[in-house]
Amino acid sequence: MRSGLKTVNLEEGHPTSDAAIRRLTHEIHAARGLEYAALKLIHGYGSTGAGGRIRVEARAYLERQLRKRQIRAVVTGEQFSIFDEATRAAFALCGDLRRDTDLERHNNGVTFVIL
Repeated sequence: MRSGLKTVNLEEGHPTSDAAIRRLTHEIHAARGLEYAALKLIHGYGSTGAGGRIRVEARAYLERQLRKRQIRAVVTGEQFSIFDEATRAAFALCGDLRRDTDLERHNNGVTFVIL
């Protein structure tokens, strides 16, 4: 049975977006191997105010993984609320999400991945 939430800071070390996506791919595979239920990705929003490249690329990558059924769900930080249906469904798969400090903060610098 999978359980637990692992936090991954994709911004750490100020990587290029390509390097961040490679790390994201590695972290998804590693988290599965360790039987985590979910990942919290910290990707930031970007200093330009238009959305950072890591954020945009990571979310596009996750959407592709979702379509391929490689991951179960994606919940953006903006939608991470008890009033959001996808968030409530994610709670059922990973109870640790209920205790995350970004709940109800509408933080567009994070994304949750349900494995």
